[in-house]
Amino acid sequence: MRLKIAIQKSGRLSEQSKSLLKECGIKINNGKNQLMARSTNFPIDFLFLRDDDIPQYVEDGVSDLGIVGENVWLEKSKKVAVAKKLGFSKCRMCLAVPKATSYSGLDFFNNKNIATSYPIILKKYLDENNINAAIHEISGSVEIAPNIGLAEGIFDIVSTGSTLMSNGLKEVETVLDSEAILITNQNLPSEKQTLLNELLFRIESVQRAKNSKYVVLNAPNNRIEIITDILPGMKSPTIVPLQKEGWSALHSVISEDKFWEIIGKLKTAGAEGILVMPIEKMVF
Repeated sequence: MRLKIAIQKSGRLSEQSKSLLKECGIKINNGKNQLMARSTNFPIDFLFLRDDDIPQYVEDGVSDLGIVGENVWLEKSKKVAVAKKLGFSKCRMCLAVPKATSYSGLDFFNNKNIATSYPIILKKYLDENNINAAIHEISGSVEIAPNIGLAEGIFDIVSTGSTLMSNGLKEVETVLDSEAILITNQNLPSEKQTLLNELLFRIESVQRAKNSKYVVLNAPNNRIEIITDILPGMKSPTIVPLQKEGWSALHSVISEDKFWEIIGKLKTAGAEGILVMPIEKMVF
């Protein structure tokens, strides 16, 4: 029994998806322009497809799993399950108008034309906000639509905003924050569900490691209790006596989002020689 997973055949999402799986210890042996591959150390096969096609393949059971952008999953509206948010390929989906436009709120779009490659997501958002606008579905670069008189605004994916700026546009509403997700067929047999659970276990171990730092510090013994209260740790810090009398080394793990806040408190509490190291895996 082997899993089949569909991955975008080229582009940033493809590279980041393969990188994640390699960090999970899964070897991917695919050559240039190869549309199928097989792992030699995990029971999983790879299909390299257009990202827009992946939800359909997963719904139909041609592929058991797929990695796609959350925006693609929502737009395609296929009957698949979301197994995991993956934390990469982050972007936002925004409404934008020409820079010179006076924008006072979402009501601006009433009776206006909006160009987009994502009509389903846009229509749902407009309906939820009681906005009556004409949606023009186009593929490719929608940023040109206002400049050629096709629409008063656009709805599209934004990463840095530089493309909008270069086309004389400005963001006015964020509709959705999107990232890569792992989707699955809704009717996986139990044997494949077991393999999926093993894959999710590996992914979660990698994700925890990326969001954490391993910290080693020296502290006088009379400050250990104070420092221990600051350090979160997985359960509690590891304390090792130093050769220097009255001092110990403390080992712990700090969350990335609280890193600088905690480091500052440690220094104030008397910690010295603080070493910070990346973590490759965190297995609970």
